[in-house]
Amino acid sequence: MTNLMIRIVTLATCSIALTAAFSVTPVVAAPGIEPGGSEANYGGIGQRSAYPPSSYPKRSGSKATHVPKAKKAKQSLFDDPAFAHRYRAAYSAIYDRTDYASAIEQLKTLGHDDHPNVANLIGYSYRKLGHYKLSRVWYERALKADPNHVLTWQYYGLWQIEQGNRDQAQYHLSRIAAICGTGCEEYRSLAAALEKSPGTSLVY
Repeated sequence: MTNLMIRIVTLATCSIALTAAFSVTPVVAAPGIEPGGSEANYGGIGQRSAYPPSSYPKRSGSKATHVPKAKKAKQSLFDDPAFAHRYRAAYSAIYDRTDYASAIEQLKTLGHDDHPNVANLIGYSYRKLGHYKLSRVWYERALKADPNHVLTWQYYGLWQIEQGNRDQAQYHLSRIAAICGTGCEEYRSLAAALEKSPGTSLVY
């Protein structure tokens, strides 16, 4: 009888230990998410990040509306901390300090002129400096790299308006609508610019 009781107690103890062991599961953070649930911002993917997104520059009050279908090799450039840091510096030169000449040099030294984000920002900077022919070259390069790069369609559309090519700008607007719809920030911005009287100075 005593032996039977000892066996029962031993089995009960083992069962409790096994149940406790299997009920404890380790917490593993999902890729790209930092502990605590915040999104990792190594390269600024996503508008919640403090850094410019890899898709296109952050603009006040805007939300990401399109992730370009860039080749994986090109998109992975933002996984490189050195590239991401230098890209952010050029981004800041453009949008924080309006130092377009400096930004162009910084972007060119990245060595990835065929990346749509890089080419688009170079085109934008040349446009802001009034170098429209050079600006066009870079916008075309960005669209060659990614025909669905919606921010380039928007910026190039603004270029067309400033050059008096309103029909072309309307075409750009239709391309944006096909990519991200008529409710996205890029569409609304270009549509608003087209509604202005010809010759009106654009602030974009």
